[in-house]
Amino acid sequence: MKVAIVGASGAVGQEFLRVLAERNFPLDELVLFGSSRSAGTEYEFKGKKIKVQEITEESDFSDIDIALTSAGAGTSKKFASTITKHGTIMVDNSSAFRMDEDVPLVVPEVNAEDCKNTPRNIIANPNCTTIQMVVALKPIEELSHIKKVHISTYQSASGAGATGMAELENQIKQLANNEELDIEKFAYQLALNLIPHIDVAQENGYTKEEMKMFHETQKIMHSDVKVSATAVRVPVMRAHSEAIWVETEEPVSVADARAAFEKADGVVLEDDLENKIYPMPLFKAGEDPVYVGRVREDLSSENGLTFWTVSDQIKKGAALNAVQIAEYLVKEGIAK
Repeated sequence: MKVAIVGASGAVGQEFLRVLAERNFPLDELVLFGSSRSAGTEYEFKGKKIKVQEITEESDFSDIDIALTSAGAGTSKKFASTITKHGTIMVDNSSAFRMDEDVPLVVPEVNAEDCKNTPRNIIANPNCTTIQMVVALKPIEELSHIKKVHISTYQSASGAGATGMAELENQIKQLANNEELDIEKFAYQLALNLIPHIDVAQENGYTKEEMKMFHETQKIMHSDVKVSATAVRVPVMRAHSEAIWVETEEPVSVADARAAFEKADGVVLEDDLENKIYPMPLFKAGEDPVYVGRVREDLSSENGLTFWTVSDQIKKGAALNAVQIAEYLVKEGIAK
């Protein structure tokens, strides 16, 4: 088994290295690709140093079984043919192919079997906020079909990559030293602030980030569920939070919902309000699961539930989800 990482120097690329090692992924050789800027950089994997190669249209993927790519939509589109033409399966973390009809969009806890139909040898990794949400929606969907979802996201600086985290950290230091703040990555100061605007504005008043959640959720869950989202950038370093309201066809009790969360794959229930037990991003950075808490009835809807989720969006929302897809490909003998 030979695996490649494309975009090895980025935040998700680095997380790929850690997750592959943590999960002892069954590979015999790992190859790293990156831009001309990162070519020649060395990274350690399981005690061995591997040098990043520059990816070009002449790069040879003929003996690579799975390529984990996270280098941006433009790079993914440019090099997709180079990566897949010899049968390599490309698990892509960008937005390039997510809504293409002939590319499965996969969260293994929800729709792993979609990996069995890859006519272009491409599998798309969903948006991080969508991944986190659908992992929590799946156990409720199994109790009663979800008709509507209202969601507010509280997205950490890490959602904007390493530069976003660096800017928040720098702003905190500048505030402490009473210095003028550097504002480059985000439209406004993020430290001590909330920014209710992530991604490009759309004609309907939503942002592209919010509409991703609408369309991607339907594709992943093979459902007519309607999702209305408000995405907010918050001054948290790493791990996203989401407040979720669902309306189901039939009533689902809080007790049944909690029981479903407790046995769901990829979910950890932390829900004891009286004893101040609920998930918070400060304590979930670097963790694998989607944590769920504050499960309760929605007082505005007869068939409604509301709950809170926290998950590390670089981990489960990106690298881990892609590696879980790769694990499924190996388990099912899909990868060549």
